[in-house]
Amino acid sequence: MKIAIASGKGGTGKTTLSTNLASYIAESRICVLSDLDVEEPNSGLFIKAELIHKEDKFKMIPEWEKSKCELCGNCQAVCNFNAVLKMGKMIMVFPELCHGCYACSELCPTDSLPMKQKKMGELKSYKNGNLNFIESKLIIGEEQAVPLIKQTIAYVDDNFGEDVIKIFDSPPGTSCPVIEATRDADFVILVTEPTPFGLHDLKLAVETVKQMRIPFGVVINRHGIGNDSVELYCKEENIAIITTIPNDRLIAETYSQGKLLYPTIPSVKEAVISISEYIENINSQKEGETK
Repeated sequence: MKIAIASGKGGTGKTTLSTNLASYIAESRICVLSDLDVEEPNSGLFIKAELIHKEDKFKMIPEWEKSKCELCGNCQAVCNFNAVLKMGKMIMVFPELCHGCYACSELCPTDSLPMKQKKMGELKSYKNGNLNFIESKLIIGEEQAVPLIKQTIAYVDDNFGEDVIKIFDSPPGTSCPVIEATRDADFVILVTEPTPFGLHDLKLAVETVKQMRIPFGVVINRHGIGNDSVELYCKEENIAIITTIPNDRLIAETYSQGKLLYPTIPSVKEAVISISEYIENINSQKEGETK
């Protein structure tokens, strides 16, 4: 089962929840935690594990071969991202804009734009008992997160079976990286906070997952700092609130030290137990539907 942990904004507690939930589940069964916030992954700050694998990740970019080119301009016409432009007697390729869709290369009548590898980041795999931690990170200056997120999910799928709980710590927001991180999920946990900003961005996230037709529920973090507008919204929209995590100074202090919360803070342990049981119930229902 694939569980994506997302939110409409940054700083709501996705990484806190992801690392604690994965570590708790790993106490009793194999679990994979994958940090898909590839622009700035930080789940590794809280996971103590041994590095067992490392590999570079590449995307494919067209490279103009002047000697073959007839300057027909077809490459510019078929590129939806303005990554290939005909400028006078030359073809300009902008790697930062290229989505690696192969259109310009495959549709070039003279094979003047062969696709070449360009490093975009690296993937690392760690292991500690039942917990497998996968972390990918873009290299400095690389602008597109989606290709690396896609390859990271493919790595997880290729190396871990369907009987394993897979938790994806997604990027913040509702843009393309979030769509890629959540689109194959069986269930999405939306983490929010009871503030006006939290409610505003939760609504955006809810509309996004509804459009993707993915089942979802809400976890309210820092419960008690604001008002009850998030709870009222969820009630009006018939959205399940899986659990709440209280606003607690001890949580902030423990988090700032790079430590997991649930081993020493009872309220957090109760929360991750509730989420784990909720996931198990969903998984049981899913298995019953497939039989």
